[in-house]
Amino acid sequence: MPVVRSSYRAPLLLRNRHFNTIFGSFMPVSDRLPWTRERIATPDDDFLDLDWSVSGKERLLLISHGLEGSTKSKPVLSLAAAAVRHGWDVLAWNYRGCSGEPNRALRFYHSGETEDLGLVLKHALARYRSIALTGFSLGANLTLKLAGEQGEDLLPAVQGIAVVAAPCDLAACATQLARPSNRVYMRYFLRNLEKKLRQKQTRFPAEISLAGFEEIQTFHEYDERYTAPLHGFDGALDYYSKCSSGQFLDGIRVPTLILNAKDDPFLHFESNPHELAERHPHLWLELPAHGGHASFGRASRSEPRWYSQRVMSFLETVGE
Repeated sequence: MPVVRSSYRAPLLLRNRHFNTIFGSFMPVSDRLPWTRERIATPDDDFLDLDWSVSGKERLLLISHGLEGSTKSKPVLSLAAAAVRHGWDVLAWNYRGCSGEPNRALRFYHSGETEDLGLVLKHALARYRSIALTGFSLGANLTLKLAGEQGEDLLPAVQGIAVVAAPCDLAACATQLARPSNRVYMRYFLRNLEKKLRQKQTRFPAEISLAGFEEIQTFHEYDERYTAPLHGFDGALDYYSKCSSGQFLDGIRVPTLILNAKDDPFLHFESNPHELAERHPHLWLELPAHGGHASFGRASRSEPRWYSQRVMSFLETVGE
């Protein structure tokens, strides 16, 4: 499909990528939905916590959050509220260790862990015949990778996919975030990841050491020391190579929208799948000039988030 011309126009102040990104983290979510939590078991004796907002609708939107997020993250809540307004039920799931309670296994979650997402999807398919998938950032990578891995097996139950701020090349994303201008984001992520490692160290003191953690400055260093060995990869580069969603996009058979801002500070612009989108019959790529990372702020904070409206518009269209 052709690369989509975007309707998003950022207010003048929000044409700075960092202002837009940070603004998004403070944008309120006015709609408060009722949520019901369900815990499901994983094959390795761990658990996943799922949050449902349902009212008996026939369609379900399954939402995957970003790195160190949860079902309480503002992008998740905003999109969930938009989905309910459009007549959908919603399922948002927490990755291992992200629901407010440490998970039991040594492993955490990571950018390519599609087995857990597949388990959640299978669980949802027992209740719904029509499902759409969406995700933010890390959750976008997970969603695209799963769609490429499963291809036609997702049909006909999964009617559409729309993801926001998708890092199609994890190595390029790690390099981008290592830039000095992104230091504030790296400090935020590393601080949160260290907290989870300290919790897990109490259960697995022989397997996890935090000695010298303060010397870690980049995702490459963190993934080399923790993500890769804890999840069976031969170093950070092996992890990036095997888990980047870009290599799986050709296998997608469900109508899919990738919504990435050109000025996203987390993503390298050239890692967007421009050439593939031009020839792929099921892939739409939309690249607004501005938007920051999963923000797309508006002049009025009371307005619905633009990406929520765009995602739901796309899913409604392909569903028809």
